[in-house]
Amino acid sequence: MKQLINRVMSFLLLAAFASCTKDLDQQPSNSNNADVQYSTPEGYKQGLAKAYGSYSVVSSRGVGISDVNVPGVSDAGTTDFVRSWFNLQELTTDEGICAWDDGNLQAFHNFNWTANNIFVNTSYARGLFQITVCNEFIRQSTNEKVASRGISGHEADEIRFYRAEARFLRAFQYWVLMDLFGNPPFVTDEHPVGKYFPEQISRTELFDYIESELIAIEPLLKDARTNEYGRADKGAAWALLARLYLNAEVYTGIARYTDAITYASKVINGGYTLMPNYSHLFMSDNNVNNTETILAIGYDAVNSPNYGGTTFLICSAHGTNPADNAASGIPGGGWRGNRATKNLPEVFGDYSGNSDKRAKFGQGSLLVNNVLTFEEGTGVTKFSNVKAADGTIPYSPNGVLVNTDFPLFRLAEMHLVYIESVKRGGSGGTDGTALQYFNTLRQRAYGNTNGNVAAYTLEDVLNERQRELYWECHRRTDLIRFNYFTSSTYLWPWKGGVAAGTGADNKYKVFPIPATEIIANSKLTQNTGY
Repeated sequence: MKQLINRVMSFLLLAAFASCTKDLDQQPSNSNNADVQYSTPEGYKQGLAKAYGSYSVVSSRGVGISDVNVPGVSDAGTTDFVRSWFNLQELTTDEGICAWDDGNLQAFHNFNWTANNIFVNTSYARGLFQITVCNEFIRQSTNEKVASRGISGHEADEIRFYRAEARFLRAFQYWVLMDLFGNPPFVTDEHPVGKYFPEQISRTELFDYIESELIAIEPLLKDARTNEYGRADKGAAWALLARLYLNAEVYTGIARYTDAITYASKVINGGYTLMPNYSHLFMSDNNVNNTETILAIGYDAVNSPNYGGTTFLICSAHGTNPADNAASGIPGGGWRGNRATKNLPEVFGDYSGNSDKRAKFGQGSLLVNNVLTFEEGTGVTKFSNVKAADGTIPYSPNGVLVNTDFPLFRLAEMHLVYIESVKRGGSGGTDGTALQYFNTLRQRAYGNTNGNVAAYTLEDVLNERQRELYWECHRRTDLIRFNYFTSSTYLWPWKGGVAAGTGADNKYKVFPIPATEIIANSKLTQNTGY
């Protein structure tokens, strides 16, 4: 599937570039309308590949492979889903601080971003773009449409699986938009196509929609661990439901920890196992024999080059030291950008990696006296472009682009959802099982029982989530759930633009709807305070 995505998206990118012409009224030279594209089973699979590829393939004209554009964006890599999501989820927290002299990025540390922030806009646009792609695939894959094109039997059954996966991808992006923006515009396959201004949906209504969609498609997806790598199955739906319910009190005001335990348990009992070596989860061959990752975004340095994604995560975290860059598999990389504040390494105690092997830190100092000085702050080396199997570096056209996939859901997260939900009073789990899961993660990290605990608090859960999941785009959501994101109760260097850290306005718990969208669509109302 990863290879198909790369082939399809590379072709569509070339087609997009070739279509630039002074005559905007021309018909596509290949006449590839929906009836042609979806006339065969292979055409449907290519359509599905486009839906998945919408995460990670960008063009020189902005978001994805379409003519969607983000004002002010000149580097298409910044519109990649993971890169834009990382900026909002990590640079606003203690896990990330950026040395690039860009006011839009520095606003995330300073807690003074606005509705005109370019990187807020890219996340918004990327989410809506993938939803648009999924909506079109869903329209074209009804039983009636498939039958009208002469497709039946096993091939029609496979397309039904594809359709359920597209609905999952749409639900996931709606979860991202709900988490980031609260109440985005809402469009499904049932809404008109063309010039249409969508209505805004409340956060509670969107929560209900996402929940109902995931429950509806659960029986329609392939069983856990039976689909192709990189495609959603029942395990992915369970994992997103568990994450949704863990944060339900933030989204709706009503706690759903019992439901979080139910769906985390489905994943835990779904045939997944923890990888023996934590580091192998984030190396360039992490798509091979991976028993822990439930769903990942695939990256390929040759067929779908992209300066976002894991290329961004790895290169932005390194400087110009040749030996250091080569050790991480990027001999031509090193962008002198992102590192962590002292809070991240200090949560490990001994952050050398000698005890807890999850502590992956490189060059830099703990203290950050100047945000724009890359050497101040701790380098993060969690992601690597080196193969776990033999220590080699896969081919890269320029020594910068990488092949490491990004995990959207992992079994370890589901253990942590269970652990926290039990501690918060959810039923259906036990303290003993939760403690066992807690220590299982620490035994993997330490390689022995030296890190085991006899009991844990909610604060311990938050710290363990940070040790396990840092730089995987969880931290902002976690801090909001614990009421630490904007409050002065928990501080980190340069929070709120102050060296020692300071509290911020609660309006920053959600991002603003981009100003251009408010102007374009009179049905949208700006979030409070922006």
